Amino acid sequence: MQEAIPLMHEAFTQLSSGRATVPVRMNLELDSEQGRALIMPAYSPDLHRLGYKLVSIMDKNQQQGLPLIQAMVLLFDATTGRALALMDGEHLTALRTGAASGLATDLLSRKNASVAAIIGTGVQARFQLEAICQVRTIQKVTVLGRNSARAERFAHEMSERLGLSVEVTSTPRKLACADIICTATTATAAVFAHENLRPGVHINAVGSYKPGMCEIPVATIVRAKVVVDHRESCLREAGDLIAPLKTGQIKPEHIHAELGEIAAGNKSGRESAEEITVFKSVGNAIQDLLAANHVLINAEKMNLGKQVEL
Repeated sequence: MQEAIPLMHEAFTQLSSGRATVPVRMNLELDSEQGRALIMPAYSPDLHRLGYKLVSIMDKNQQQGLPLIQAMVLLFDATTGRALALMDGEHLTALRTGAASGLATDLLSRKNASVAAIIGTGVQARFQLEAICQVRTIQKVTVLGRNSARAERFAHEMSERLGLSVEVTSTPRKLACADIICTATTATAAVFAHENLRPGVHINAVGSYKPGMCEIPVATIVRAKVVVDHRESCLREAGDLIAPLKTGQIKPEHIHAELGEIAAGNKSGRESAEEITVFKSVGNAIQDLLAANHVLINAEKMNLGKQVEL
């Protein structure tokens, strides 16, 4: 994570400055299978690298004890077109998504933020908590989840891993104490009420990635400073933004900035201790490309992986 957060700073700076080419991903619905496939290409002229991430998200998997998300990343030399690496994308996706929230937390949350709330208990929730602990001195964590047994396992595991007090709660009212909130769920309706938020809270909203999904109350979106990973993608895919856009409660201009614009110093981050900030992410292939390239560099240094002829 300590390596991944600076990588995301570079990734989003490349994206927002136009130095990277990243088409909006293709979303292939697999209705009869209760799932979907995502095809995500990215090209970085700075690195002379081309990458593709292929993702399957199968809603029935968790009932069978299988990961919800399974993915692979392909990395190519953009100069010659030569294939360089094939690697697991499931862990990489969770790591880079968490790292993006770590970067957003560093740029947008109050410097003295010390209390965190995590909504969700899956793999991504773990990486969200790890990331914010890299950039803020977190002293207390509250976790909310639909399954109490999973929430207890999350609290025990993360408490031991991070040396923190992690408690389970069943009531969103506990959010009134949180300085930082991370939502990592598959919800289709808001997972908390706006009135439960304290002034000055920062929210990382990473679960919703298609129009029919939603985690954040409309009232929060309307009143918050909203920062996104990529404008075009979020306007097309982020249900948290599409809902208030459709009802006219916000306009596209309500998006204050892309994260890369703030990282580059071209747009402001937090401007007061009282303002609510929201980082809305649907995920972007430039994150996968830079993360995968870094993994390859490390693997070559450590003599890891297997070389094959194709």
